Amino acid sequence: MQRIKKGDTVAVISGSEKGTTGQVRSVDPKSNSAVVDGVNVRTKHQKPSMANPQGGIIKQEMPVNMSKLMPVDPATKKPTRVKIQTLADGKKVRVAMSGEPLDK
Repeated sequence: MQRIKKGDTVAVISGSEKGTTGQVRSVDPKSNSAVVDGVNVRTKHQKPSMANPQGGIIKQEMPVNMSKLMPVDPATKKPTRVKIQTLADGKKVRVAMSGEPLDK
């Protein structure tokens, strides 16, 4: 089971973006990275094309390694570690260290 999933609110714990929080847009388990809204934004120079005849400079979010991200606890609004709990019916859920479930 993954520690971070699409739609989670995460905090950046290291690097130049340390302390920033945002929603996870996508997760790539193969490369162990995630794209987070407003984090690791880079500028890209776009050539004019049929789809974008103006061209220009666009801002784009790039992937961040998941080791630099921690889920935010819904109760305390602080970064937290994740436990995997098995419910009585055998279903596994992610739980913050405070006991709050991270899965809806």
